[in-house]
Amino acid sequence: MLGKPYKYGGNTPTGFDCSGLVHYSYSRVGIDVSRDTRTLKTQTSLTRVSDLRRGDLLFFDQEGLKSSHVGIFIGDGRFVHAPSTGGKVRTEKLDAKYWQKHFVEARRV
Repeated sequence: MLGKPYKYGGNTPTGFDCSGLVHYSYSRVGIDVSRDTRTLKTQTSLTRVSDLRRGDLLFFDQEGLKSSHVGIFIGDGRFVHAPSTGGKVRTEKLDAKYWQKHFVEARRV
């Protein structure tokens, strides 16, 4: 889904928001997860960053809102996410200064 456009409320390849990308990605492998970032936290279990596996979810604070953004860990210290209006689905390095500043927790489905 890399390069697909950001779309608020989107959960299809025509456009994704962050939780829509998670929902769509997990549904492609037969796992039903919430479409809502807050509910995703209740459906998952806390894991340590040192124990991250591909497919684990990474939660971030943005705009002062706790766990308002989610991405999917893809290995090698990187994650994929749907960033924001005007953006496209892309990968980022978890150890980048911005993401370290906003990182809240890692969780496993």
